Amino acid sequence: MTQPNYVPISEADQVRGALRLRQPPGWKPTRPGELKFPVSVGGSLRGAPGPDQGFALHLAQLFEPKLVLAAGEHVPDLMAACSAQAMRRAALWGRAPMLGDCEAALTLWGCLAAAPDDLVGYRKELFLGAAHDYSVQRRICDRVPKDVAKLSAAEIRDRLEGPGGWRALLPAS
Repeated sequence: MTQPNYVPISEADQVRGALRLRQPPGWKPTRPGELKFPVSVGGSLRGAPGPDQGFALHLAQLFEPKLVLAAGEHVPDLMAACSAQAMRRAALWGRAPMLGDCEAALTLWGCLAAAPDDLVGYRKELFLGAAHDYSVQRRICDRVPKDVAKLSAAEIRDRLEGPGGWRALLPAS
C-alpha cells in the first residue's frame, strides 16, 4: 500500500518502481514448416491441411439418417470417405469444414439419393475399408479433381444430371 509523501519511513520500506521489460518485437510466420492458408502441398496421398478438420466427422454424422446405401456397403466406411472429402474441400478454401462440404461430398458419391448401379459398384469397391485405412481415404480424395471438389452440392447435382453423369465428374484412374 502506498504512503503519502509526508509520512516518515525508512528508505528500505519505500515502494520501488516496477521492473520495466521491453516490448517484444512483432512476429511473422517465416520458418519453413509453417503453413499459410490455403496451401497446396501437392502429390498423391499428401492430404490437405486445414483448420479444425475433425469437425467434418461430426457434421457427416448428421447426414447418416439420409444415406442411401447398397447391399454390402458399410456406414463407417462411407462416413470416413465422405468426411475426408469434405475436409479436403474445406482446406481448398482455407477454412474449417461446414455442413455444405459434407453435403457436396455425399452428393458427389451418390450417397444421398438413388445412384446409378455403375457408380454404386465403383463406390463400393473404392470405399471398402476406408474407416480403418488412411491411405484409402487419401486415394478417394485424390480421385476427385480440385475444380470438382470446389463445387457446391447444387452444382454437383446439376452436373450429375447433365451429359456424362458421374463419369464426367470422377475421371477413371
